[in-house]
Amino acid sequence: MTLSQWLIFILIIQVIHGLGTWKLYIKAGRQAWEAFVPVYNGVVLMKIIKRPWWWVILLFLPIVNLIMFPVVWVETARSFGKNSPMDTFLAIITFGFYNYYLNYIADVSHIENRNLQPKTSAGDWVSSILFAIVAATIVHTYFIQPFTIPSSSLEKSLLVGDFLFVSKFHYGARIPMTTVGAPMVHDTIPKLGTKSYLFNDNFEERKTSWINKLQLPYLRFPGFEKIDRNEIVVFNQPADTLLDMNNFRPDRNYYKPIDKKTNLVKRCVAVAGDSLEIRNGYVYINGKQNELPDRAHLQFSYFVQPKTNQFSQAYLKKRYDITDDFRIINDQNTYHFSAISDEALAKFKNHPNVASITPIKQKKGVRDPNVFPHNPNYKWNVDFFGPLYIPEEGKTIDINLDVLPLYKRVITEYECNTLQVKDNQILINGEVANTYTFKQNYYWMMGDNRHNSIDARAWGFVPFDHVVGKPVFIWMSWDGIKNPRWERFFTTVSGSGKATSYFIPFLVLLFGWIGFNKWRARKKA
Repeated sequence: MTLSQWLIFILIIQVIHGLGTWKLYIKAGRQAWEAFVPVYNGVVLMKIIKRPWWWVILLFLPIVNLIMFPVVWVETARSFGKNSPMDTFLAIITFGFYNYYLNYIADVSHIENRNLQPKTSAGDWVSSILFAIVAATIVHTYFIQPFTIPSSSLEKSLLVGDFLFVSKFHYGARIPMTTVGAPMVHDTIPKLGTKSYLFNDNFEERKTSWINKLQLPYLRFPGFEKIDRNEIVVFNQPADTLLDMNNFRPDRNYYKPIDKKTNLVKRCVAVAGDSLEIRNGYVYINGKQNELPDRAHLQFSYFVQPKTNQFSQAYLKKRYDITDDFRIINDQNTYHFSAISDEALAKFKNHPNVASITPIKQKKGVRDPNVFPHNPNYKWNVDFFGPLYIPEEGKTIDINLDVLPLYKRVITEYECNTLQVKDNQILINGEVANTYTFKQNYYWMMGDNRHNSIDARAWGFVPFDHVVGKPVFIWMSWDGIKNPRWERFFTTVSGSGKATSYFIPFLVLLFGWIGFNKWRARKKA
């Protein structure tokens, strides 16, 4: 739905609410017209059911409102003496239309001073659980969300097994576009393996499906900072589908809503308006080699041939901090290391058992078909790529058949235009176009592990509407199942110099707070 269509839908809901409750408003000492005025009718209803006015805000928050609407339906019935389990069941199972029965048929009176406390321990337990879920969903959606690092694409900066807190408000919290789904889970319900949201993924039906029309348009709260070059960013993978997020095909159909695509974390090496080029594996921005923060460590793949003895993984990890797995690739005892940083390589190459180290890099001018833009006219690969302009909102570029492969998905998939090529002419929304003006900012996301990262070199630009948030804190880190990395507990993600753990100060504050509360309770008693 567009924003205007959603406003019309909300107005229809207000009319339905008014028709089903206006007599109840009168019985509660209010005026009939108050049941029909959008937002104001919610504030009045909260007074009728003796609940705080800010519940009205919760009724307009996607996902949270799926919990709050049934609560309000039940509370309305109870405010007019309908307290039995059957009344509660009918209020929920009829999606609130039980109010029509109370409004037109049932002989009910408003209970002015009803007891708001649950009458049973089970009711108290359910009430506590519901509002714990509401509070957690609000924090999870609009403020801070926990993430786990599953891959080594940002090894050294972020490790496999790091547990992150990701800020939603730095760049501006994105309002959920998928309005009907389970709270606090992403695209799949754990253990069940089924979709956590309602969406018709049938290609023939998805554009006309009534379920898909419940999707909200893209909206975002204002943020207090922009994405800076070289920041680590969490985003929804643009090329993700329900089928296989890694098997990228440039002209395939897309089945997932934006906010339900797989969450990834990469480094933003180029921002909107930059010109990017990769030379011999190194990124150049606007003609200058990109300088990463001191906590970042680029890693490349190498062939290593020892002189005699084999290397052990434990020895390499302890002595040279080489963490990724390696393997013997032939009978000549040659090792393939999938990732070694420049710092580790400088030490390792002087090992007396190393006969030779050969970088594994593709040659300039040799096309890799798996690399963006997946067009035979662009002979790019992961080590030699570009130059490429990163689209910026409001900026206009010349568009022709030569550059069209670079920006086709931007024009069609991300900015929802129709595009055709007829007689060597480009038609955008049915009109001949020689230029194109971008509607939003785009970014180039890459992993520091340059030969072991599926990133923008595979799928291209990341639109700003796909951005989730900024990782700010590592609250826990495990190397495997049984080995905690204590030095990484409660450390910041960004910053210069070696990361400092705030775990001990946190424990001191925690136990101090617990002790203070016990002392205060004892003194009060």
